[in-house]
Amino acid sequence: MNDMFDISNKNIVITGAGGVLCGRMAKDCAKAGANIAVLDLNEAAAQKVVDDIKADGGEAIAVKCNVLEKQSLQDAKVIVNDKLGKIDILINGAGGNKKEATTGPDMSFFDMPADAIRFVFDLNFIGALLPTQVFARDMTETGKGVILNISSMNAFKPLTKIAAYSAAKAAISNFTQWLSVHMCQNYSKEIRVNAIAPGFFLTEQNRFLLTDEKTGEPTPRGKLIIDHTPMDRYGKPEELTGTILWLLSDAAKFVTGVVVPVDGGVSAFGGI
Repeated sequence: MNDMFDISNKNIVITGAGGVLCGRMAKDCAKAGANIAVLDLNEAAAQKVVDDIKADGGEAIAVKCNVLEKQSLQDAKVIVNDKLGKIDILINGAGGNKKEATTGPDMSFFDMPADAIRFVFDLNFIGALLPTQVFARDMTETGKGVILNISSMNAFKPLTKIAAYSAAKAAISNFTQWLSVHMCQNYSKEIRVNAIAPGFFLTEQNRFLLTDEKTGEPTPRGKLIIDHTPMDRYGKPEELTGTILWLLSDAAKFVTGVVVPVDGGVSAFGGI
């Protein structure tokens, strides 16, 4: 049974892996025996994750990369191939929101700058599409591989205030389904494409919305989220690990084109 969930010696590229959630994914996949390429625009953050992995006896490299620039991605692929070999798994983790693309007392929907909206949409959607174009080429050559995208609860039910982020995550879910079919029909039946849709986890991107900057107490929005989460709390980064290891391994060998909620019951709760 354990062999079904085995990802040891797999070469995994994770974008946005200098952040809280994807950094934890990188560390947990390394503990499972995989070789990790930690990609992030913030090279220092990526190196910190690599240092933690190596301190635990894992194998990882840090690569500075901009997921919105194809040349940067291609340069990163050269480094990964040279140091680790062919890529077996891609986790498209780069993403996030921007305060200027968030409605509120100081930002009317009608005044949101197009540049901020475009940045958020591009970071979350184009920032998954371009890395897939670059890194999944190895999978088409070997005839097998796994692509895991990071969707969101916003793709199921759009949240208030964050129109661009919600739209981008809906695009990720749709792209996941589209790409799963495309890979099977045009390249290999053994290239799988899935996504997870995390519920509410505190990250640097959403902290200013969910907790008071001075007191650390939940904001009204944060309290509303907890009230609509049947498990009555935020998720912990490590609570994504089980679902991720399942989707990356042969335990999910016949699973492609799905978006799996990991949300404490948010998607099941109607609010009454």
